[in-house]
Amino acid sequence: MNRRDFLYGLNASLGSVAFTSMIAQSAQAATAKKPHFPLAKAKHCIFLYMEGGPSHIDTFDPKAKLDELHLQEFNASGEDKSPMSSGKRYYVKSPFEFHKAGQSGADMNKHWKKLSDVADDLCFYRGLQVESVNHPTANYHVNTGNRFGGDPAMGAWVNYGLGTENNDLPGFIVLPELSYPQGGASNWANGFLPSSFQATALRPKGSPLLDINPPQGVTRKQQRRNLDFLSKLNQRHAEQHPQHKELVARMKNYELAFRMQMQVPDIVNIDDETDKTKEMYGIGKEPTDNFARRCLLARKLVEKGVRFVQLYASTWDSHDYIAKAHASRIHNVDQPITALIKDLKQRGLLDETLVVWMGEFGRTPDNGIRGGIKYGRDHNPEAMNVWLAGGGVKAGHTIGATDEIGAKAVEAVHPLRDFHVTLLRLLGLDDNKLTYFHAGRFKQMSQFGGDPIKELMA
Repeated sequence: MNRRDFLYGLNASLGSVAFTSMIAQSAQAATAKKPHFPLAKAKHCIFLYMEGGPSHIDTFDPKAKLDELHLQEFNASGEDKSPMSSGKRYYVKSPFEFHKAGQSGADMNKHWKKLSDVADDLCFYRGLQVESVNHPTANYHVNTGNRFGGDPAMGAWVNYGLGTENNDLPGFIVLPELSYPQGGASNWANGFLPSSFQATALRPKGSPLLDINPPQGVTRKQQRRNLDFLSKLNQRHAEQHPQHKELVARMKNYELAFRMQMQVPDIVNIDDETDKTKEMYGIGKEPTDNFARRCLLARKLVEKGVRFVQLYASTWDSHDYIAKAHASRIHNVDQPITALIKDLKQRGLLDETLVVWMGEFGRTPDNGIRGGIKYGRDHNPEAMNVWLAGGGVKAGHTIGATDEIGAKAVEAVHPLRDFHVTLLRLLGLDDNKLTYFHAGRFKQMSQFGGDPIKELMA
């Protein structure tokens, strides 16, 4: 053997070792991992994202003081005021009536007719503050911890930390509306984590995934042979280029896509659900049908072991006509969300599923005068409302408070990074240990650490 052949053979051997190591790491990532906090109850998360910024003042945090101040004008200025919230303003009372729901006495807009039934299963939090008043950056901040995007979404972090319970399905699934949220698919991207941790978005209409069925005339046996042949070619290439980790992720995704062809059609088919269940969610009638189908699908995905499911409900951005706009949004989601909570509970899944309801920010107690008075609200990063249900949360409590007009959080006040740390903790993960080395340093979802909000945890 000459020197060239020896070195070539040595390189191939080392490449094989590296490739085998990469495959082993990939397989390890695909299996369930032990959480940092083994006693954590939550194993899954359903994240109900109300895009646009629902008004806390008009949903779960009533402010009687605004009745006194209604339509009083004033001028707002200062470095902390955005162009949207400065200039000539007027106070706006809520057009809605409120009541105390459940034994816990939770404040609810009366349009939440169904959600009142599960008030004692919810934990309301009024102390959260965010940092952006622009929709795309605020969406990125809530979903990834980074206002500028590019970082992994929370669902990616959760799957990186906990692995998957079902190797035949993605661990992170998003159920968007037909129109994606502001910021697009970067809201559920893998960022700098391996691409296997990015979310799979299921389409709201038609086939949930394109090409979920083989082309006409192609059998699954033929597909399997083609995939095996492609895998051999990819493996040969990976052995020669062990530094290309993206190829391993792509090979893994091909295999997952093949297995999903068996699982997904059954999961997205709701015909096997009872009429009573479909009626409970509001399927088959307007205006609840669309969101109801996605809530039911979220339950089915969690049942099958999917770690993180995120649903989007948009158009909460009520700068005017808030009475009509917010009432419409509440009617769309009230029954499906309530059914989801009840369904999880009756199936014994609520204790191990963390349910989160929130938008990207709250809304102001006042509004600007743009072409006349239309009773709306602008964006407010200093006050908002969030509620949690399920695994490990302090159900039946309202934590924190905003001031008398709902302009700013004043009790149990925490930044968004603390809320992210809390959600991870409820899922058994330690933000300080859940890190990934990238660009010369270890990175984490909170960016630089945070404190769990203990008042939210049972």
